Amino acid sequence: MKRNLKSILKYLLFIVITALVTTIIFKLSTQFNRYGNNKSMREKMDIADKQLYINDNYDNKIDWHDWEFANREKQRIGIGEQGVSATLSSLNQHKYDELYKVNGFNALLSDSISVNRSIPDIRHKLCRFKKYNSKLPTVSIVVPFHNEHFSTLLRTVYSVLNRSPKSLLKEIILVDDSSTKASLKKPLDHFISNNLGHIVQIIRLKKRQGLIRARLAGARKATSEILIFLDSHTEANVNWLPPLLEPITEDYRTCVCPFIDVIAFETFEYRAQDEGARGAFDWEFFYKRLPLLPEDLLYPTKPFRSPVMAGGLFAISAKWFWELGGYDPGLDIWGGEQYELSFKIWQCGGTILDAPCSRVGHIYRKFAPFPNPGIGDFVGKNYRRVAEVWMDEYAEYLYLRRPHYRKIDTGDITKQKNIRRNLNCKSFKWYMHEVAFDLVEKYPPIEPPDAFKGKIRTFTAPELCLDATSENLLNLKECTDNDNENQKFILSWRNDIKTRNNMCLDISDSSFKAKISLYGCHNGGGNQLWHYDHVYYLI
Repeated sequence: MKRNLKSILKYLLFIVITALVTTIIFKLSTQFNRYGNNKSMREKMDIADKQLYINDNYDNKIDWHDWEFANREKQRIGIGEQGVSATLSSLNQHKYDELYKVNGFNALLSDSISVNRSIPDIRHKLCRFKKYNSKLPTVSIVVPFHNEHFSTLLRTVYSVLNRSPKSLLKEIILVDDSSTKASLKKPLDHFISNNLGHIVQIIRLKKRQGLIRARLAGARKATSEILIFLDSHTEANVNWLPPLLEPITEDYRTCVCPFIDVIAFETFEYRAQDEGARGAFDWEFFYKRLPLLPEDLLYPTKPFRSPVMAGGLFAISAKWFWELGGYDPGLDIWGGEQYELSFKIWQCGGTILDAPCSRVGHIYRKFAPFPNPGIGDFVGKNYRRVAEVWMDEYAEYLYLRRPHYRKIDTGDITKQKNIRRNLNCKSFKWYMHEVAFDLVEKYPPIEPPDAFKGKIRTFTAPELCLDATSENLLNLKECTDNDNENQKFILSWRNDIKTRNNMCLDISDSSFKAKISLYGCHNGGGNQLWHYDHVYYLI
């Protein structure tokens, strides 16, 4: 009897559990049917879930977007609007060539594009849902320029005016570094006075000072809590300011950089450079980039730490900037300033962040149109000043590659060393271990030896060798027995193939018949990564 009762109870318990599970599955299934075939609804649910980490505290946070303006911009049509690649229907070749020569980009096309043009919102989709502190500090925008083209300079100004909250933008300071173009004299003064005088001011330097000292001149004139430095051929994107400012309100010793997008020098197309990387350097002081860390990839809208800023576009509190001594005023023209500021920010207790939800487009010129100022190796001098003040024993790795730097007179660096001592700044060894900890993996201070050196013969015609001309063009030519530098190639430890002047064999795309060309070695593998078969001697 007891056995029967136990059996009955087990059976009833089984039925109850089965019914309960069935009910739960049915409800989940119903919910999935409700949303599962609706892609947009699923995306909204995903976004809503992710907001748990984006806006975990809504107190004192608001949406700073100007949606009305953004929607109006979406309706704009015309040449270059929406950041679309543009061309001129008819071309004055002489004028085109003349303007290209002095600007390094298609300035004739720029003049046909509105200075108020619309550009695409290419931020991560979650950026549209981000909220920021309701109380953000005001900003002073500092834009140095030397012989900038009139329309690109104005487009920089209008992009800031159009896409910045009025309550945050206190002033735009244009610093004319002794330009010689007539258009940048009275015509610019009249335009600013008649249209932008309420918020834009111009500082004119009587003598060419260079980018670094021009920025310092603008920073001294600024009256806001936050300084933002921009280049004079940029375009600020949607809601670019709040992501730069909020981290500084949490710690005034934080410097924040926007993502830098690309404005094509020929067509003015606006496009992403990538979706983020960490700034770095090699031991010749070429600016490099490191991949994002796994924890950075988890949160695509969250600002992430970066060892080195790109240099031209960043936000910093005026208090912190001047505590650090600003830029080293002994740095001439340009070069090395991003390393000097980056090193001392980190070593003296600050932080550099890149903000994915702040994006600014930048014209990367086809070539530098400005002549050398004729003051010697000013870049080498700058690099040595930075190395002697901030890099300690690691400076030797720079001198190992550039021995002539040792002979360059740095000038007086006493003040810079005093700043480091007075702020109790950490060693460069600390910086390399705690901030740029993975830099040495990609850019080792002492590089491993090259794998192979020699000629590259074709398989089907062994008498022909790859030949790199002085113009960095690749050809097939008859193999020579003499010491022909054009036919010397190096397979490095990174598995890239280099010429004598540090150009690398580069594949433009992944197609089978893709063209091989010479391009500056980027040390990133990818389209410059080659495999050498030791058995069959094939690349």
